[in-house]
Amino acid sequence: MGKALIIGAGGVAGVVAHKCCQNSEVFDEICVASRTLSKCEALKEKLGGGKTRVRAAKVDADNIAELTELIRAERPQIVINVALPYQDLSIMDACLATGVDYVDTANYEPPDVARFEYKWQWAYRDKFREAGITALLGSGFDPGVTGVYSAYARKHHFDKIHKIDILDANAGDHGYPFATNFNPEINIREVSAKGSYFNDGRFVEVEPMSIKREYNFPEIGTKDIYLLHHEEMESLAINIEGVKQIRFWMTFSQNYLNHLRVLENVGMTSIKPVMYEGREIIPLQFLKAVLPDPASLGPRTKGKTNIGCIFQGEKDGKPRNYYVYNVCDHQECYREVGSQAISYTTGVPAMIGAALIMTGVWRGPGVFNIEEFDPDPFMDALNRFGLPWRENFDPVLLEDF
Repeated sequence: MGKALIIGAGGVAGVVAHKCCQNSEVFDEICVASRTLSKCEALKEKLGGGKTRVRAAKVDADNIAELTELIRAERPQIVINVALPYQDLSIMDACLATGVDYVDTANYEPPDVARFEYKWQWAYRDKFREAGITALLGSGFDPGVTGVYSAYARKHHFDKIHKIDILDANAGDHGYPFATNFNPEINIREVSAKGSYFNDGRFVEVEPMSIKREYNFPEIGTKDIYLLHHEEMESLAINIEGVKQIRFWMTFSQNYLNHLRVLENVGMTSIKPVMYEGREIIPLQFLKAVLPDPASLGPRTKGKTNIGCIFQGEKDGKPRNYYVYNVCDHQECYREVGSQAISYTTGVPAMIGAALIMTGVWRGPGVFNIEEFDPDPFMDALNRFGLPWRENFDPVLLEDF
């Protein structure tokens, strides 16, 4: 049993905290810390009274000295980073300074460049190895579970994996004309960036939302899906040896895309500072302030998500196809932990990854992507903690281009 320090107090942090408390055999104490102490204290009040002791603290996740002081005061076995991707490196620096293991759910993204890639965090490999501590990158769903699915498919169902299609479908309806299911600033930067896919050893870049397909998803029906750049492709291209093609697809409604185009056309999605009434503001950050808080969507959102991977490859010299996925119900998530399914599908894997490191099931000094570890204990934990997976050995395949 040990203690986890959770950095962040948004919707995902709430799920992580709930799930740590459900897994009290591993987490006998947690501390939730963020810049907004009132959010941490509200979570503490909600979770108090169980076997897991809950504390609240205030910290600026951009401030390495503050983070280091808090970690030394709380003395956790692991830091679970569910703050903003901009803050990954400062939190990793604080973990290095204190000799504490690290887990996150999304890779680093510089505040002034809409470019998310692993190079900044991979540069920490030697530092973590020399410190004798573990950094687990991308322990959310995508990235996260999709990497575990890939490692599981490689271990149990394929001799060679040739193609991976990652499909992320959200059929939830929150009733707002326009809202994002996770941090608006990160979400809009992600979907407005150029798309890409991995093909024959290189990444091919395409214009945003320029490649569209339809797919009939189990339990949620036929949806429009669009090719996006997504960070797990970068690590899977290296860690799934011999893979020739990786693509990432996400569903968007026409209503969402129409709103996004208007916001782009009037400059509201820009990350370049502009002067407004004598002060500098970033339009996208202002837009985030006026959009609904994703943490508030839980009671409103109805419907389901379906996230999974379709693999094509060989087993025993014969072609094989394999689809593994999870279906998650927004309302069931809200009844259990007070969040919608997007936060739930990210927060549950963050807790599982942290638990596997804390218990020594996953271990090794250095910086690792999730597919580099044995997938079996993680797959078992998904079934136990609310994200059961399903299999199909005859899936409908997405056409090539």
